[in-house]
Amino acid sequence: MDNALSPADELVVLDRELAQLDARRSHLLARRAWLLSVLRTPVTPSRPVAETAPRSAQNVLLTLGGVLLAVAAVAFTLVSWGRMGIGGRATVLAVVTAGALAAPVVLLRRKLGSTAEAVASLGLLLMVLDAYAVHRVVLPETDAMGYAAVASAVLAALWAGYGAGVGGLRVPLPVAVAAGQLPLPLGAVAAGADSLTACWALLATAVLDVLVALRAGLVTPVRVVACVAACATGGSAALVAAWFSVVRGGAEPAGLLLVAAGLALYGAWRAPAAAEAWALVAGLVAVAGGGGLVREAAPVAWTVPAYVLVAVVVCAVAVRGGVPRAVGRGLAGAAAGVQGLAVVWALPHVAVALADVRPGVAWPVVAVLVTVAGVLVCVRSVPARGGVLALAWAAAMALPEALALPYGATLGAQLLLTAGFLALAVRPSLVAVGPEGQDVLGDVALGGALLCAVVVAAGAWGTEAAAVTVLGVLGGLFAGAAVLGGGSDSGGGRRRAVAACAAVAAATGFVGAVAGAVDLPVHLTGVALLAVPVATAAVGTGLRRHPVAVPIELAGAAAGALAAGLAAARPAVLALVLALCGVVAAATAVRPERRPAAGYTATALFVAATWVRLAASGVSAPEAYTLPVTVPALAVGVLRRRRDREASSWTAYGPGLAATLVPSLLAAWGDAGWPRPLLLGLAALAVTLTGARLRLQAPLLLGGAVLALVALHELAPYVAQAVGALPRWLPPALAGLLLLAVGATYEHRLRDARRLRDSVGRMR
Repeated sequence: MDNALSPADELVVLDRELAQLDARRSHLLARRAWLLSVLRTPVTPSRPVAETAPRSAQNVLLTLGGVLLAVAAVAFTLVSWGRMGIGGRATVLAVVTAGALAAPVVLLRRKLGSTAEAVASLGLLLMVLDAYAVHRVVLPETDAMGYAAVASAVLAALWAGYGAGVGGLRVPLPVAVAAGQLPLPLGAVAAGADSLTACWALLATAVLDVLVALRAGLVTPVRVVACVAACATGGSAALVAAWFSVVRGGAEPAGLLLVAAGLALYGAWRAPAAAEAWALVAGLVAVAGGGGLVREAAPVAWTVPAYVLVAVVVCAVAVRGGVPRAVGRGLAGAAAGVQGLAVVWALPHVAVALADVRPGVAWPVVAVLVTVAGVLVCVRSVPARGGVLALAWAAAMALPEALALPYGATLGAQLLLTAGFLALAVRPSLVAVGPEGQDVLGDVALGGALLCAVVVAAGAWGTEAAAVTVLGVLGGLFAGAAVLGGGSDSGGGRRRAVAACAAVAAATGFVGAVAGAVDLPVHLTGVALLAVPVATAAVGTGLRRHPVAVPIELAGAAAGALAAGLAAARPAVLALVLALCGVVAAATAVRPERRPAAGYTATALFVAATWVRLAASGVSAPEAYTLPVTVPALAVGVLRRRRDREASSWTAYGPGLAATLVPSLLAAWGDAGWPRPLLLGLAALAVTLTGARLRLQAPLLLGGAVLALVALHELAPYVAQAVGALPRWLPPALAGLLLLAVGATYEHRLRDARRLRDSVGRMR
């Protein structure tokens, strides 16, 4: 008997079996994906990972609730509560304080540590309010500053005892250390002591802080607070004493600084983990104190060299004094920092010496530069050799001022020196040193040429002819250096790029000098400066992908920004300048290697030119500026989403929507009328509904946020009127109680929030 199926029936059977196989495959793939997600999720052995975020949020709520209750307690104590006097308020506060200090013991037994910390913190604040109430009720005639000193000491002791007695609380002991910073300084002020005596009180407090910080067995937060307090009190005392040492002089401020240096050095010796930082502070304070003593025997002009001399001594102690290595590094760092500051002080004097004739000022500057160069000679490294050359060059630059050369001769000498250093910068192979040394020497010789060029250009502005001549010569020198530069691949290319940028800067100054020579107005000078970005864009087109092309074009863009700044006084001219800059950027965007950045820049410049033109025409509504940007931006976003359905709505629609919604929202908040908020609210509602309908995240969130803020703006006067009728301490108290209640059971409130987050996250 033949049981073979017909072709049609057999096809039906095969389709049914294939559908079953597809369904089974889909089930297995889903199961495989779930198993992979389980294997890739890190799981801690003690608790689920998801409990970390609720715990942190719970702590935030508890802290905020405690803060609000504290604010309410302060308002209750300082302002009023009905007809209850200060005595009645003091009694109520005492009872509440006792309860707040006793409650953490019970809470800790029930394993509610976060709530116990919040309540204990509130109790500590209530003790401060109790002290204030005692002063108002029992000791009203007592001096406020003296009472504050005694009260802070008593509170520090009580808080320390409370923290030690109630184990498990982390707040009382650090707060006790913080309160311990007040008794001695407040006592000194109450006794009418002068500033230096108050500094001694601060330094004594710092000594106690250091002893607490170095005491073994204390918990980390207490030691951290003690270290921070020691830095604050000792640092304040040292800064004030250093100020008196510099301004007024004398042995007493210097002595205080030396004692502070000894304290910091003791901390460095006892705390190896932070020895370098303590030694750094010790070295700085020692230089301040020792320099104050040395400058007593030196003229005023030689004050900085006196401090440099002490820094050299500290450096010698760090290198040859037999101190531990970490301490030596800290002391050497302090000495190097002081010498660096001295060089920073000297370099502007060198510039002033090159720009103006002041005989007698340059010799201390030369002494500082030569001394620091002598220290660097002892350091055996190529960068140190470069530093020696740089400092020697700076000292040589100060010599013309000391020698009081004539104005023309000084400018000529500076130009020759610039040319010489440029030659050494672009051809470091002229000096017989290694490749690494050639790069360092070349960098130092660029640096020197640039500094000399800046100084000679600043000095040349004394006369118009000198400015035009000097800037023209500098432009030619740096352009030649950019063309003829050599050296290693990286160093030589870098120096050529810097020389090219300097040539553009000199050309910009040259155009400005010529405009000033012909008495061109400022806004027209901005127009004239557009010749620089046009020229740099042309040069960049010729160089194409040459490494120097990008720096030249960026320097030209900076010149264009300067042109816009000069034209800002005339909005119509500014619009013209921005439009011309946009034309230059658009022409640059034709090149493939510049197309994205230059295209965006050209668009921004054209939009800015349009806005400035509208502002100059008297248009003040922000929508007139933003809607011309929003409409094409949204059109581009629609096209982007059609081509790429996976594109994010923030990328496609976010910029266009924000361009109008945000400025209109800001204008609506400052608008007393009703049409703008109404129209903006309707527009935001439409955007929100569109985002919800199309399941797009950006329109939904942006529109919803703007709609909520507009509604808040409209309801704010009524809310303020309702809140104003309540006692001022009641709203924060109610809010604090609510946050404490919510924070205690915060973990049970996250399920709906997670569902909302997942729903929004699934949108594009």
